[in-house]
Amino acid sequence: MTFGEQPAYLRVASDLRQKIVNGSLPPHTRLPSQARIREEYGVSDTVALEARKVLMAEGLVEGRSGSGTYVRERPVPRRIARSGYRRPSGATPFRQEQADEGARGTWESSSEQERASAAIAERLGIALGERVMRTRYVFREGGEPMMLSTSWEPLAVTGRTPVMLPEEGPLGGCGVVERMAAIDVVVDNVVEEVGARPGLAEELLTLGGVPGHVVMVVERTYFASGRAVETADVVVPADRYRLSYHLPVR
Repeated sequence: MTFGEQPAYLRVASDLRQKIVNGSLPPHTRLPSQARIREEYGVSDTVALEARKVLMAEGLVEGRSGSGTYVRERPVPRRIARSGYRRPSGATPFRQEQADEGARGTWESSSEQERASAAIAERLGIALGERVMRTRYVFREGGEPMMLSTSWEPLAVTGRTPVMLPEEGPLGGCGVVERMAAIDVVVDNVVEEVGARPGLAEELLTLGGVPGHVVMVVERTYFASGRAVETADVVVPADRYRLSYHLPVR
């Protein structure tokens, strides 16, 4: 096989990837051994190993201890709605979507006060070390973890109010807009920045991924008259979900 200018390991990985995509190597099939790849493609052991590493980093294959490397089942991505439209129910987007589709969604959360790090202070426009309420969420669908979220709210805004704890009190579980309105803070803008990166070890442990899997990260901030009143990081497995935005036309 002539490899041309492209590195040999990428050409081998590309050919194997195509076989996975077109079904020649279906899910749960053992990937050709390093020796087989070396023989079939006329490459060195190093090239064969690097090609397998590429496929593993892409999440197409997984190693099984003492058994070999196998083609992974490719999940059909499910939609996660992100919308600027708010129904009058007061439900958060996750809760509303679960209700609309009849999905078996559950979530768990925990809140605690902490001092704002430099990054969070910058996002909220507050002083370094100022007190914030941090709330961590794990969202599940049918018992399977599908999304993580960590939010921060400045206690200068919510402290000593009925909405200080996002998941407790008379408005526990309602969205940020509704909770803030209850303390006469009118949210009038929300900014979301979407990026992707390899998942952190603790994230993948919770979400059921393997090292190297990519996650989408939504960095969301709510504003009231230019003042940030909540910021959050929403983490979603990129191989299992797609973000679907529904934005109103003005």
